[in-house]
Amino acid sequence: MAKEVIIGIDLGTTNSCVSIVDNGTPVVLENYNGKRTTPSVVSFKDGEIIVGDNAKNQLETNPDTIASIKRLMGSTQTVKANGRTYKPEEISAMILEYLKKYAEDKVGKKIEKAVITVPAYFDNAQREATKVAGKIAGLDVLRIINEPTAAAMAFGLDKADKEMKVLVFDLGGGTFDVSILDIDNDKEAGKSFEVLATSGDNRLGGDDWDAEIVKWLVEKIKKDQKVDVTANKMAMARLKAAAEKA
Repeated sequence: MAKEVIIGIDLGTTNSCVSIVDNGTPVVLENYNGKRTTPSVVSFKDGEIIVGDNAKNQLETNPDTIASIKRLMGSTQTVKANGRTYKPEEISAMILEYLKKYAEDKVGKKIEKAVITVPAYFDNAQREATKVAGKIAGLDVLRIINEPTAAAMAFGLDKADKEMKVLVFDLGGGTFDVSILDIDNDKEAGKSFEVLATSGDNRLGGDDWDAEIVKWLVEKIKKDQKVDVTANKMAMARLKAAAEKA
């Protein structure tokens, strides 16, 4: 019987990624553009749902484009696009479905189960909303794991044979947070991870730095060239791309 594939997903505010464990080694899968991360952006155009890099390229030019939906997870807020209203879970499901599809193409078999990471500060409503998004995308979400716990495990701290307290600093595109983990190594109960404290800002991250760089560029162009480029959507898109690259 062929071994079942369970994917691990980091559903991020700005970017997401999907991985598998291959012969005991975690492997991050590349998307259709050959990248290991996929922008968490969904765009609607001509009856088509576009996810990832191609959707991100339409952020400045297509009003039916949605980004940073993770910030609304677990809330009653909705977003409008494509002539209708969507819940955060529905948009997140489109991102998860895209990740699932290219993962299936990479491994060559159908995937039905996943483990998804969430910020340590996510409350029960936000965690349940993440599970619902997975279900809509056709995934049985086996576990929701705190992102700092996943980070500690990625660095092999689950293999250490001693108790320790670890600080995990998670700086993302749309958020940042700091968590303190207590890693306990009980011989009978096994390894356990407990989040002792977490704090941060879920509306501050790399995207905000990019925005400040774009603002600086706009002001410099206006001062040096006497041109206001804010009304030029293509120019603004190019400035944002340049800011991100820088």
